[in-house]
Amino acid sequence: MQRILDFLKQNPIFYCTSVDGDKPRVRPFGFHMEYEGKLYLGTGKHKQTYKQLMANPNVEICTTDREGRWIRIRGTAVFDDRDAVKEKVFEAMPRLKDIYNEQSGLTLVTFYIKKGEAEIADMQGNFEKFEF
Repeated sequence: MQRILDFLKQNPIFYCTSVDGDKPRVRPFGFHMEYEGKLYLGTGKHKQTYKQLMANPNVEICTTDREGRWIRIRGTAVFDDRDAVKEKVFEAMPRLKDIYNEQSGLTLVTFYIKKGEAEIADMQGNFEKFEF
């Protein structure tokens, strides 16, 4: 888990893929955190990401670093609506409160990746795979 967190911290914009029917959909994400030993992400309840993950919870995220290495993380999205999780999200990234609040009417939803697999690789053929 620490290798994943370090890679994402050093490369804070990553791409999250869900499935819309039989088509992949990818979009940039900028929030992640570790909580209770799990990798958490968040999205808005009003967004297509949420609707797609509710219909098909298979999720994959990916990013690259300046040296040409990349990480690919996949698993199953498990939504966790506990207030304690949302509090941790707002502690980790306070600016999300500007988006998800009573005035905007937008609701943050959080999910963690279950049965996670991660791969770190590079163009020279170095490859590492692990589960979390």
